[in-house]
Amino acid sequence: MFDTILKGGEIHDGIGSDPFIGDVGIKDGVIVDIAENLPHNRAEEVIDVAGLIVSPGFIDMHTHSDFTLIVDGRAESQVHQGVTTEVIGQCGISCAPVGSHDTIREVSPWYTEAAKHPNWLGFGEYLDALDETALGVNVMAFVGHGTIHRAVLGTELRAGNPDEVAEMAKLVDQCMEEGAGGFSSGLEYFPGIMAAPDHLVPMCEVAAKHGRLYATHVRNRDTEYDLGFAEAISTSRQAGSKLQISHIQPKFGAPDYAMSHTLEMIETARNYDADIAFDVIPHDWNHTLVAAILPDWAQAGGTDEILKRLSDPETRERIKANPKPMWLLVKAEKWSDIALLNATVNKNLVGADFAEIGRMRNCHPYDAVLDILLEEGENMLGCMWTSKSFREEDVDLCLTQPECAVISDTVAIANDGVFQDHVGSLTGYGWAARFLQHYVRDRGVLTLPEGLKKLTSIPAERLGLKNRGKLKPGYHADICVFDQANIANNATVRNPRRYASGIAHVLVNGQLSMRNGKRTSGNNGQVIREFAS
Repeated sequence: MFDTILKGGEIHDGIGSDPFIGDVGIKDGVIVDIAENLPHNRAEEVIDVAGLIVSPGFIDMHTHSDFTLIVDGRAESQVHQGVTTEVIGQCGISCAPVGSHDTIREVSPWYTEAAKHPNWLGFGEYLDALDETALGVNVMAFVGHGTIHRAVLGTELRAGNPDEVAEMAKLVDQCMEEGAGGFSSGLEYFPGIMAAPDHLVPMCEVAAKHGRLYATHVRNRDTEYDLGFAEAISTSRQAGSKLQISHIQPKFGAPDYAMSHTLEMIETARNYDADIAFDVIPHDWNHTLVAAILPDWAQAGGTDEILKRLSDPETRERIKANPKPMWLLVKAEKWSDIALLNATVNKNLVGADFAEIGRMRNCHPYDAVLDILLEEGENMLGCMWTSKSFREEDVDLCLTQPECAVISDTVAIANDGVFQDHVGSLTGYGWAARFLQHYVRDRGVLTLPEGLKKLTSIPAERLGLKNRGKLKPGYHADICVFDQANIANNATVRNPRRYASGIAHVLVNGQLSMRNGKRTSGNNGQVIREFAS
């Protein structure tokens, strides 16, 4: 007897095989049979999915939903586009471990004072708090170098001496024992910007010991892109760890050949047995924290100290004179290519570019940036912007590489509730839909089986997820059923909180989270703590 049969859909297994018309039988949250004609009288419910694509649920292997899921676990923006599993704790940013409850505010991405949340200290306690939340998606959590650094050194403006680095590595090991699925760094952010391979290798060695990934937001993807990628390769080589290069596409300021050269560097390292893969964001807009534009010295000391610096006219001029801002678009003063994406106090400005904001405020756009950070106050680290920094041809080239996965680099939120005014990225509400719409269906960069593989089995295998990412008997019934002709991203810069369309049904661990295009009340996600080596 089956709990559910999905009847007559075009079945894609997630590993790139040719699709076929058939049925999927589900029992106790697991796929138990896939065949052309299952006995429909042996199912409690039969759902007719004729004319629709039946795929493994999408796995987003790079998100920043660490805090938003604790507060609102429904993950509406993700479930509405077929995502069934998220991986949090990326770019060196994770909610744990912390030395005190007060520190949670400093390390949690998209933290807002309006949110009520449980407290925690250790990584295991944080996962326990997630366990107590009704989750719309499965969740795997990496531990971030930035949070580890803060747990040992606080906000000191140094990377740590050998003894302190050893203490950090011991803490990473403890987090792995408590369920962390990998280790991440963000080398364009404070405090990661201060870390050299000498500081990171001991922590990556811990990841290697546990058979888990080291994922990195590399130091530089513009003028010195080759140094940034070489550093990542060198760090993983020394540590013997598997390397995942996050959102690999070079930024504005890199030479036209940077993407090709980077892929050549990776291929050369692979020839010497390096284990390297990468992922891309499926659009040409780049988003990040507005505060990341500040030089490292200006980010030291936490939010309160940053706000003091922003209030001082002389310090502001030093900030604006930074010769190497994170975005060279700022140095080039291409303010019309940079738009405000998320703000709490200034949410009326979301969607406006900074040339426009400067005119509205009758000031230089750079001063408008710093004013907005100051006005956001305690919510400053939730203030986001987006820019036209990537090249479409670079994304295309990456997508044709067999090891490339597709990610959101966003947060799971909803257009109702405590995060209704927040945005994670320009396509946070439609990244997977846009990939299938723009790169697969409309432009044909990939076939549908190839595209689905990059959302399902490739990330699952890379992450070591057990029995997820494929439509196969014995696998968890994480499934997305969608209309290939009508799947679409509906988010824009001015209206970024529109849900994707074209998704018919979503099942998470065998239970319907979306039915006939409507969200159900079901939140059946699990915290994932066990991984394949």
